[in-house]
Amino acid sequence: MEQSSRLLFTPIKLGSLTLKNRLVFSAHLTNYAEAYMPSERHAYYYRERARGGVGLIITEEHSTHPTDHPYEKLIHAFHAEVIPHYRRITEMIHAEGVPILAQINHNGGQGSGMFTRLPAWAPSAVADPLFREVPKAVELEDIQAIIHGYAQVARHTQLGGFDGVELQCSHSSIVRQFLSRHNNRRTDAYGGSLEGRMRLLREIIAAIRERCGRSYVLGVRLCGDELIRDGIVLDEAVAAARMLEADGLVDYINTSIGTATQTLYMIEASMQIPPGYALFISSAIRRAVRLPVIGVGRIKDPIQAERVLQEGHADLVGVVRAQIADPEFARKSRENRVEDIRLCLSCNQECVGRMGLNRWMGCIETPGTGREQTLGVGTLQPAQQRKRVVVVGGGPAGMKAAVIAARRGHQVTLFEQQAELGGQVNLAVKVTNRAEFGDLVRNLLHELHQLPITVRTNTLATAELVLAEQPDAVVIATGSVPDRAAFPGANGPEVADVSDVLAGRVVPGRRVLLVDRLGFHEAASVAEYLAERGCQVEVVTPALYVGQDLGVTLDLENWYRRARRLGIVCTPNISVLSAEGGVVTGIHNYSGQILTFERADTIVLAVQRRTESQLYFALKKRVRELHRIGDALAPRRAHAAIIEGERVGRTL
Repeated sequence: MEQSSRLLFTPIKLGSLTLKNRLVFSAHLTNYAEAYMPSERHAYYYRERARGGVGLIITEEHSTHPTDHPYEKLIHAFHAEVIPHYRRITEMIHAEGVPILAQINHNGGQGSGMFTRLPAWAPSAVADPLFREVPKAVELEDIQAIIHGYAQVARHTQLGGFDGVELQCSHSSIVRQFLSRHNNRRTDAYGGSLEGRMRLLREIIAAIRERCGRSYVLGVRLCGDELIRDGIVLDEAVAAARMLEADGLVDYINTSIGTATQTLYMIEASMQIPPGYALFISSAIRRAVRLPVIGVGRIKDPIQAERVLQEGHADLVGVVRAQIADPEFARKSRENRVEDIRLCLSCNQECVGRMGLNRWMGCIETPGTGREQTLGVGTLQPAQQRKRVVVVGGGPAGMKAAVIAARRGHQVTLFEQQAELGGQVNLAVKVTNRAEFGDLVRNLLHELHQLPITVRTNTLATAELVLAEQPDAVVIATGSVPDRAAFPGANGPEVADVSDVLAGRVVPGRRVLLVDRLGFHEAASVAEYLAERGCQVEVVTPALYVGQDLGVTLDLENWYRRARRLGIVCTPNISVLSAEGGVVTGIHNYSGQILTFERADTIVLAVQRRTESQLYFALKKRVRELHRIGDALAPRRAHAAIIEGERVGRTL
């Protein structure tokens, strides 16, 4: 890696700062705020990445005005009481030798009066497509209040020990709304031409400089393409960057794509979008200005990051989800330990998805994310007593339990019935757009192979086999199987489960009716998989729309685009009652109408699963210590398997 990382780990000047490398932990929401203030959890979260060797940290947004409160756990930086909370963070980060900037922002019309009981503010009275609330078009005195708020909050950050601020003028910002013809319909000096639409941003910058001085680092994050009608386009973003450079008041340009409501799926793109997809923006801006430019866009490994620099697309690289998954990303890269990096899956399930559900941010692979004090790097303690541990089941739960137990010094034997470790993940990755989910298994395999763990594949573990190992502790991670008793006829010869299809145990006929009771990738992925192979596919679901949970992980829009191209028929709001004799009958959820579907060649089920726990009950009271984790405990998604594998590994 030394040769390939020669640019990534070279220093660079950013205003008054000199960064030790070009890796940036860019701004992103965490939902770690408490009582609208930065929390201790924030401090430990950022410190973990600082210890991991990143060159620069930029915090999540801090609100600049009381009219801005689009979500519950927004930091209210306009109150002076925020300053001591800031100091707790900045002192911990600076102790690691890493600079930290605060992103400051007003979300404008991308909000509502839900929390404030005030109208949302925006350049014009244009409703956001997500919030659907008509905002107040700000008057001149409101604009002055906005400018004052930005300057005041910048000063709060300075008093709180930050090295500078970044203005979010990108995916969810009143400033971006002023820059955009889509949102800015004004006819006064703050509208019209690009220069008029830039006026608010330039006045905010001037006010911050007057309040904080020229040595305080100030960056601007610009949207290069809103991906909406009459929105910001690349040529305008380049022209805006040139204006900012000519003013001589900013120290760098950061970049973004999309808006945080209408085109959010392109900001925090899932694995369906190629790495580096947004680099055309930073590349164009970098060619136009001499200011340092940060490039972003699902960069998940140091080879990709180095290529960004080598090819001239940016001067620095924003890497967020990859450092959420592995806080030591930078150190491992610098030390030529690329294979040791826990690669991000870009699944969006525990980072983006949890926040979409108003929960604090986590990571599907890294239980320590957001819980760095108790589960972070360096918190794993050697076992007080070395035990003989048997783990049964080589899916994510069993592999994680085996790794953690072995790292603590236990003697671990892992049994797996199949020829390969990986469990249900090995099926999920057979779908074209889900291949990167396989990194979950690859990462665990890499950790497992570095440890003295005895692995026995192609082995059906019976109670007698397990007891013959004379274990001190047994962990049952035997997974789950489809619940084929989902409704009458579900066991019929014309019926298969999605796992049967992906495993190749069943080859469906031409006409497929897919019954979806899960609303996630199981049905959506298999529908796509079959349609690509020439099947005529109809998906029927009791949910409001097919793939309802895909919205949380930002997979929905792109899946529907592909589904339309493939001719997949989506039939929502129908609860299937039976499939007797191969004839599917359902009831419309709201009208109560009974429907009979045209007979299909194959009925494919995406339904709930049931635990495979016979071995657990066969061993109960026969071993000293017995644990059950993952789907063997209760069928859920992969994050639960990893969390429980970690938890049991730490408690053995």
